[in-house]
Amino acid sequence: MDAHPSAALQFPDASKLELDDLIDQLVDRANGVKRSQGRLRALLRAIETVTGDLAIDAVLRNVIEAACELAGARYGALGVIGHDGGLEQFIHVGMDEQTVARIGHLPEGHGLLGALIRRPNPIRLQHMGDDERSTGFPAGHPPMDSFLGVPIRVRGEVFGNLYLTDSAAGEFTAEDEELVGALAMAAGTAVSNGRLLHESRLQQRWLAASVEISAQLLAAVGEDPLRMIARRAIEIADADLVTVGLLTPDAAELMIEVASGAGSDELLGQRFSLEKTLAGRAIEERNPLLLSSSDSTSDADERRSHEASVMDAGPLMVLPLEGAQGVRGVLSLVRARGRRPFSGADLAMASGFASHANVALELADARAVEQRLVLVEDRERIARDLHDHVIQELFAIGLGLEAAVTLLGPGEAAAQSVRQRVVDIDRTIRHIRTSIFELRGPLDTSADGTRRRVLDISADLAPALGFSPRVSFSGLIDNLSADLAEDVAAFVREVLTNVAKHARATYVDLDLTLASDQLTLQVIDDGVGYVENGRLSGLANLRTRAELHGGTFKVFAGHRGGTTVIWKAPLL
Repeated sequence: MDAHPSAALQFPDASKLELDDLIDQLVDRANGVKRSQGRLRALLRAIETVTGDLAIDAVLRNVIEAACELAGARYGALGVIGHDGGLEQFIHVGMDEQTVARIGHLPEGHGLLGALIRRPNPIRLQHMGDDERSTGFPAGHPPMDSFLGVPIRVRGEVFGNLYLTDSAAGEFTAEDEELVGALAMAAGTAVSNGRLLHESRLQQRWLAASVEISAQLLAAVGEDPLRMIARRAIEIADADLVTVGLLTPDAAELMIEVASGAGSDELLGQRFSLEKTLAGRAIEERNPLLLSSSDSTSDADERRSHEASVMDAGPLMVLPLEGAQGVRGVLSLVRARGRRPFSGADLAMASGFASHANVALELADARAVEQRLVLVEDRERIARDLHDHVIQELFAIGLGLEAAVTLLGPGEAAAQSVRQRVVDIDRTIRHIRTSIFELRGPLDTSADGTRRRVLDISADLAPALGFSPRVSFSGLIDNLSADLAEDVAAFVREVLTNVAKHARATYVDLDLTLASDQLTLQVIDDGVGYVENGRLSGLANLRTRAELHGGTFKVFAGHRGGTTVIWKAPLL
């Protein structure tokens, strides 16, 4: 039987509603699967972005940008935790330069950021202001509401935290937390690989510098090894100032021998008390120091780095230089305040590099000793030749002239002239003997002997005189009593000082003669001459000193101009 054309297929109303619900659920699930697939694809793209670059700085910025895109966050930041538990680095996206400038100082790890550092578990908030751990925002900071924080772990240790704020959906969901957590895991792997690459490249640079310095240590010419160490250290460690300081002989102060970087010219040659500097602490403990700030020390005396005297010093490393005879100084590397602190890996590599500074110092000492021995040998040879040949020949000439005087007769003018030449030869012989003493130096006598003191005083006053006095000795000058030797030194210093101040002389002859029973000191200059009844100033004291020894003191105009001063004292 044919159906009526107007007839239609009919279903019960209840069955129709159930089918509609099933279709709606199927569509919702399909949309959910599609949305989940889309977010998973976004997560994969984010992971690919994060792991696509091994440079550590690029990895950190890629992590933040990928997390913001994945979770729909307006602002994002990544805080790297330092060895002291604070934020070592704080990298952010979403704020322009003007906003950052208005905010000023970046976060240090307090409030919610600090809570995530202390307890590295995810934190998700709909409204940050409602959480008791929130400390608010500084002036100029843009308003932020929703919050999601997730830790980033590297090899089981917390490397830092990822912070996201202001979700585009109004709040972050549990799914956002899971996806960002998965991204943080991938970021941990990328950071680990980036660190290994960075440390490997840095190690190569330190090793290359070590090879270069080793070659320079073996070379006899070229750049000073300590200067090269400072120069290469500041380049490789990305420091702002590097110094090499050595202990003074009394081991109470540190003298800066080499400096490179900011304020280096002001530091060179300066001395710093070990009791007031971090260098002193490193030397006392014989251990390297790694600090995030030049004044972050637990010492009660609040020691600071010596570099703080020329720059706003921040993170630093102080490495003691220990040689065969103990610690002799420190190698210091400093960055300006606000810059990223040095890491433990930096300290380990710099410590190995510092050993080359020790080698440089030991080798420099060995070379100095070798050069001194060569110099002493040369001086000894010259002194021996002068004594054995030149003086003997002059004696022979003097004896010949004395014989000529007897032939000429004592009253002849020529005889008087020849006799004066004999006196001149005697004076020349004394000058040569003094030169022999100076060549041999302290090898022949103690450093505080009368000869040495007189020569040292003459050398000290040479710049004021404009020339070096001609000094001669005769007799065992170093056998004087302590009191008489002190007066001799006072005489020489006072007379030469007066010549320098008043005489305008072009030469000074200083002669010290010790005969069997008397010491005679004579100073002759070619200056403006002695003024009778003029002010004697310190010369009056010299007269008193001579009289206390039972001697005499005379000052008078020379035969050819200038002034002659004679100081005599008998030997008791």
